[in-house]
Amino acid sequence: MKAIMMTAIGNPDVLELRDIDEPQISSATQVKVRLKAAGVNPVDTKIRRNGLLYNNPLPAVLGCDGAGEVVETGSAVSQFKPGDKVWFCHGGLGREQGNYAEYTVLDQRWVSLMPESGSFAEAASLPLVLITAWGALFDRGGLQAGQTVLIHAGAGGVGHVAIQLAKLKGVRVITTVSSGQKAEFAKAMGADETILYTQNDFADAVNELTGGKGADLVFDTVGAEVFKQSINATAHFGRLVTLLDPGELSLAEARMRNLLIGFELMLTPMLRDLPEARDKHIAILNQCAQWLDKGLLKTHIGAQLPLAEAAKAHASIETGHSTGKTVLTV
Repeated sequence: MKAIMMTAIGNPDVLELRDIDEPQISSATQVKVRLKAAGVNPVDTKIRRNGLLYNNPLPAVLGCDGAGEVVETGSAVSQFKPGDKVWFCHGGLGREQGNYAEYTVLDQRWVSLMPESGSFAEAASLPLVLITAWGALFDRGGLQAGQTVLIHAGAGGVGHVAIQLAKLKGVRVITTVSSGQKAEFAKAMGADETILYTQNDFADAVNELTGGKGADLVFDTVGAEVFKQSINATAHFGRLVTLLDPGELSLAEARMRNLLIGFELMLTPMLRDLPEARDKHIAILNQCAQWLDKGLLKTHIGAQLPLAEAAKAHASIETGHSTGKTVLTV
């Protein structure tokens, strides 16, 4: 089969299209999927730059997000049959094969039926960001109806999904964006207010919009400097959740505000082999599939490229200016 192989640590050109053996079912509870699309996420580019998250040799197939059609099932598979359309977040971290490929094999436990509406590309764009946004907003962030949330980078892959999930909860959403065009996009996703962080101090803007209170929850998808500045945008007794390591910094003001600080890394259940936590990921996908089919949730694909152009997809994501998600079609 055709697959994109990460051949070394380095720039996007280390990603090469190669012919490799098709994976085969080796357990009675596994399914074999003919992949139709693979989502491209920032974690893929970080692994390519810094190395696999397992101590395994290269080359390796990247890509956590996939969508496709079941073509074969193990003898004990009860949940799926050939022809079923499925989506999932599995592999691509350096142990199990990722989804930049024509076929993959995985246990039925980690698979969910795709939304009945929408394309394979749309389905492949969503699992990682849905699970990430849900975990940050609701599990770590404890977001409740009537509260205010600040979502950083609202036009990004995680951000544009987080806006919609928060609105489904009945929350006021403020988001940061880099341009007027992205502000329009974020508002189309449901944001109540947008802040151009290139022109305004976002913490000052949030406090002005909230009458000096600050946001009940701040969701940082950017990094250390934004996390630091976000302390002053978070309400007293509020929550600040980040996807990234903020590094060493003074938390004196966070302590004074009695903030709860949380970290969201949706890869942890895969990296630490926590099956019950992964079961919750499947429950999230099942719920979100219902919302997608009802038109309450949608994805925006900013770039859709053929599998052979994985290196171009990586280069595009690393500019940091992409809107929505990037997807490879297989």
